Parts: sequence; structure tokens; C-alpha cells
Amino acid sequence: MERIWAPWRTVYIGKDHGSQCIFCDKLESANDEENHVLLRGDKTFVCLNIYPYNNGHLLIAPKRHVGDITDLDEEESLELFQMTQKMVALLRKAFNPEGFNVGVNLGKIAGAGVPGHFHIHVVPRWGGDTNFMPVIGDVRVISEGLNMTFEKLKEALED
Repeated sequence: MERIWAPWRTVYIGKDHGSQCIFCDKLESANDEENHVLLRGDKTFVCLNIYPYNNGHLLIAPKRHVGDITDLDEEESLELFQMTQKMVALLRKAFNPEGFNVGVNLGKIAGAGVPGHFHIHVVPRWGGDTNFMPVIGDVRVISEGLNMTFEKLKEALED
């Protein structure tokens, strides 16, 4: 197979992604739904990863533009971990995953896609959620659109 069709991704292609940090752009905007910002805390916020590894892949970041874990203050560090706990519980409630990958990539060489703004990945996992596609086709198959995932998580937050 030479092509895999994913027309829902056209909204990202050619889009102006802003000249500054993607996290700071989301924070400056009041349109949380459009930006897939799920929750804002005092020091941190949560958004959906628009290029997810799996359905429900969340990013948790400090509101302050800081690139390294060692530059976080005590309040930011505490709220980041508390928000991570809360998002794991939320994902369990909304999607009932069998496990999670929770992690940080520090620095571009370590895989950080946004090395200038520290963030934590929370990726829900299910048995059988990986297959030959990432290995053979270098693509991921995501079974649900971002807007639907966002709505399910917002509903679970309100319950």
C-alpha cells in the first residue's frame, strides 16, 4: 500500500502555526475549544496533542514559558504532577485504557518536539493498540477525531 488517506488532517496542513511557542499561542487565545485546551490550572494547563500517538494523548505544561525541568519553581512542579494525576484519572474515566505512558522529552536530541516549553505527555494505552502500521508504513492509525476526543474528555471533566 502506497497511500493512507487521512483527510481530517488537512486542517493542519499549511496552517499558520504562529511564530512563537505553540503552548504560549494556546494560552494567549481565549478559544480553548478550537485550541483543544482541556483545562487551565493556576500554574499549568492541559491540551490535546494534535499529532497524537494514541486517542486521548494529552500534553500538560506550565503556563510560564520554561524549557527545562530544573527551571520549574516548586509550585509549578507540584501542580504539574497533580495535573498529571488528575489527567490519568480522567482518561481512565472517559476511555478505560489498560495502561499509560507518562513521560518527558528534555531537549531536541531526546525527542522534544517543542524543546523551549517543558511539557509532560500522558498517552493512554490498550492491548493491541500498536500494529504493523508504525513499523512498516511509518504512520499511526488514530481511530477517533480530535474534536470527538475533546468533547468526551470535557464531558468526563464535568461529571
